[in-house]
Amino acid sequence: MTIPKLHFIVEGKTSREILEKIQKACTSGAELVQLNLENVFKKQLLEVAKEARKITAHFQTRFIIKEHYKIAKEVKADGVHFENTNSYSTSVRIYLYTWQIVGGTANSLQECQKLIKNEFDYVILSPFRNSSLENKQTKVLGLAGFYTIIDVLKTETPILGFGDIATKDVPEILETGISGVAVSKAIANNFDSIKEFNLLLKASVVDEKRHTF
Repeated sequence: MTIPKLHFIVEGKTSREILEKIQKACTSGAELVQLNLENVFKKQLLEVAKEARKITAHFQTRFIIKEHYKIAKEVKADGVHFENTNSYSTSVRIYLYTWQIVGGTANSLQECQKLIKNEFDYVILSPFRNSSLENKQTKVLGLAGFYTIIDVLKTETPILGFGDIATKDVPEILETGISGVAVSKAIANNFDSIKEFNLLLKASVVDEKRHTF
């Protein structure tokens, strides 16, 4: 299964704000959107997820939900992403549809190796640099950290970088062996940047394999 090279992680304070961002991202050519909605009731999350699924399906954009794998299955999202991989167990994969993908966040070589051993479809290596989205106690990896981890991993599992990444960072990040990037703030501040990210990553919407429901 082909994993898009650019993931847009969408966040917001209200359901309306989040759905508007998803609409703009899809219109601008986003290939994958990850819904990151925290501190809300399950009913609200489900409602947002259903609407987000409608938007992304219309644009044939992949749709991933953070942590909530039961909701991901209910709305037939393309998959689920675990930032806290300690909450993942093999029962999650059994519960999901066979075509749904599972991703996880890692901050070290050992964490990457664990996710790959557990057959995660992709890994987000984070953080690239300090970001308000990250736990301040988490070690910042930078280019040196990316180089070191990727060099030892030598894996075919897609590894994406995340953590306050801008378009100017992409060429150097790709040189480390990282296969793509996950972006939140830079895209939310300028949705036209999606085209530039895609160009830099040489990610083609046409080349991506799509699921049909």
